[in-house]
Amino acid sequence: MKNPWLKLSILLLMWLSLCKLSFGADTITANKSLSGNQTIVSSGGNFVLGFFAPGSSSNYYIGIWYGKISEQTPVWVANRDTPVRDIHSSKLKISDGNLVLTNGSQVEIWSTNISSSNSSSVVAVLEDAGNLVLRDGPNSSAPLWQSLDHPAHTWLPGGKLSLNKRTNRSQLLTSWKNSEDPAPGLFSLELDPAGANTYFIRWNGTRQYWSSGPWDEQLRIFRNVPEMRLNYLYNFSFLYNFSFHSDENESYFTYSLHTNQTTSRLIMHYSGQIQDQSWLESNRQWNLFWSMPGQQCQVYAFCGSFGSCNEIDLPFCSCLRGFHPKSETNWNLSDFSDGCERTTRLQCEEDPNLVPGKTDKFLESPNVKLPERAQAMSVGSMLECESACLEYCNCTAYAYDRDGCRIWMTELLDLQQYSGDTSNGRTIYIRLAASEFRSSSNNNGIIIGAVAGGVGLVLCLMIFVILRWRRRRMINPKVEGSLLAFGYRDLQSATKNFSEKLGGGGFGSVFKGTLPDLSIIAVKQLESISQGEKQFRSEVSTIGAVQHVNLVRLRGFCSEGMNKLLVYDYMPNGSLDAHLFLEDNSKPLAWKTRYQIALGTARGLTYLHEKCRDCIIHCDIKPENILLDAELCPKVADFGLAKLIGREFSRVLTTMRGTRGYLAPEWISGVAITSKADVYSYGMMLFEIVSGRRNSEQNEEGKVGFFPTSVARAITQDGDVLSLLDPRLNEDAPVDEISRICKAACWCVQDDETHRPSMGQVVQILEGVLDVNVPPVPRSLQVLANNTEHIIFFTESSSSPSSQTPSNSSNASS
Repeated sequence: MKNPWLKLSILLLMWLSLCKLSFGADTITANKSLSGNQTIVSSGGNFVLGFFAPGSSSNYYIGIWYGKISEQTPVWVANRDTPVRDIHSSKLKISDGNLVLTNGSQVEIWSTNISSSNSSSVVAVLEDAGNLVLRDGPNSSAPLWQSLDHPAHTWLPGGKLSLNKRTNRSQLLTSWKNSEDPAPGLFSLELDPAGANTYFIRWNGTRQYWSSGPWDEQLRIFRNVPEMRLNYLYNFSFLYNFSFHSDENESYFTYSLHTNQTTSRLIMHYSGQIQDQSWLESNRQWNLFWSMPGQQCQVYAFCGSFGSCNEIDLPFCSCLRGFHPKSETNWNLSDFSDGCERTTRLQCEEDPNLVPGKTDKFLESPNVKLPERAQAMSVGSMLECESACLEYCNCTAYAYDRDGCRIWMTELLDLQQYSGDTSNGRTIYIRLAASEFRSSSNNNGIIIGAVAGGVGLVLCLMIFVILRWRRRRMINPKVEGSLLAFGYRDLQSATKNFSEKLGGGGFGSVFKGTLPDLSIIAVKQLESISQGEKQFRSEVSTIGAVQHVNLVRLRGFCSEGMNKLLVYDYMPNGSLDAHLFLEDNSKPLAWKTRYQIALGTARGLTYLHEKCRDCIIHCDIKPENILLDAELCPKVADFGLAKLIGREFSRVLTTMRGTRGYLAPEWISGVAITSKADVYSYGMMLFEIVSGRRNSEQNEEGKVGFFPTSVARAITQDGDVLSLLDPRLNEDAPVDEISRICKAACWCVQDDETHRPSMGQVVQILEGVLDVNVPPVPRSLQVLANNTEHIIFFTESSSSPSSQTPSNSSNASS
């Protein structure tokens, strides 16, 4: 280029254009201000500071977000309560020794609000750990102010949530209002102001609804967050190192990451849960590792006033009948904090001169968790309790049960709808305007005409039913909740007097049957049932309410005297053991199918352990209890039967009959059984899915081999995982998937149940979301491997220890 001035002008324009996008540095000085699309970037590029608008919002905020992930995710916001609309006239700058934000009218709307001895030398630096630091000069080491001391909703590594012992004030981690509004929400995490080493989550700064439990210095976990222990047992990408500090001025916890390979964060989510998340760039999303409280409805008043929370389906929140959301916009953003308001005002509110409550009525709402802040009334009947509520126009509801009469004179908060039968459920009567109820008088003429016109039709239908019943005896079960209540003779007829046996085991025998609509069922005759009629029906209703694609559906039951039967969907491909342990030349299950069976089973168990209102422990996971539908989709069978059988189930669960066994060590030690016992059994089953044979088998030379120890050697020593695969598959399987499933299995069968992952974490491992380290070899497996020839499992019904043939495949499990 011949003209040097033209060349210089072009370079100057390029530089000015670049300045509009980014300073290209990590510092704001006294002669620089940040506005528009300008940003500063930390030295390593990990974090960016600038203006941002969350979601589809037209409000802008000064914030810090991650610089190396594809989704803009703020970790800190300055002007949470005071957004700006015009970012080009708004400025973030150094003024009088402070970092301040001014709006388009040059009015200061946010400031670090400190005193500085030399205001002209103050600089703001964005560090690579996400900390925005104000220093008295670029060479000063002591910060005048730093954003880590003023957290928003994200607890970054290196930050602290402290208790100031002099002022008795805690630093708060406060949720956003919703995904598009970073204004402080209702939920906050803080260190116990009383001085205990415990974190609380509070609603509206007052109501505590969750505690981390005390800090255990030896285990280095909070007692109520057992997932933290996995940070030390597994090589998960979000490995944390927590530390506690306390002196005469303050107490605080802080943490650091063991690795910089991935991005992890702890946030106080607007759902009211503290969440541990890690970023997966391959999926371009944040992956949830754990959240506390574990269930959404445990968050206090999550659905706001006159809202009802449920764990049955989404959305979690709904308004009570006669109410509607105060803000549809916020509800669409999963912000239910505004709650609901009446669709129709009460009559006593419309016309105070009327006798209070004469035209108001009450809607019965059964099986709910009652709200707090009720007033007890000394009355002797439900009618008197209702009248007591009607005496006050601001009385919103009443309840009358074994605890007497209670009325609510406030908005109803923390109302929860239970699913199925539960002993915790109560009935509340919600006050509504009379117009919310249908008037029966206006419909009398219509009803009478409909009845008269329908009599002939009813008579015809009765004749048709009687004639058909004579031709063919018809099963006509009653409906109880979501289940059908069959008669014993009906099931006897459907199964042809229980003639076609599908299988059997400790819980009872299973028979094939056909209903009049030609649908095929599996009928299980339960044994050792000593429960009364009411308790049995209650327990069965609980099992019937559990629905998941990887759980066998319970269709109905029969309870007539000593005859207790369960009716399930029929699974045409039988149980998993029939497809794994082949004795002929049948085609073996392909590896892809095996992997999907392992993953589907884990998902079903995760639902039982973590998604049901009460954790359901299966207690008998093994291939015989994993059924396969027509598409070879796995279905966990017999869940809930351990509770149904009662104390006798410990006897039937010892039915090993020649297999190595699936019982966790804690069964033998006598300690309380938790869901981790299922994890152990599932891990033992994973070994068999890989190998296609029982874990303990006798070879041609008469020696007994124990397959889990072979897995342990392969993944800890020689690394030859293909040698573990079922030889009938001819090594046709991805090595990474074999390695992943074997590592997961070894972690599942750890001796100490606290070392085992939850089933939810197993799902994440098998999905490839989480990577796990090489597990240690459990000592119990080593002992079993060294003493295999001396260990035989048998039941009380076994005639001798030599009874070692596996139990038959069953359709509703053995």
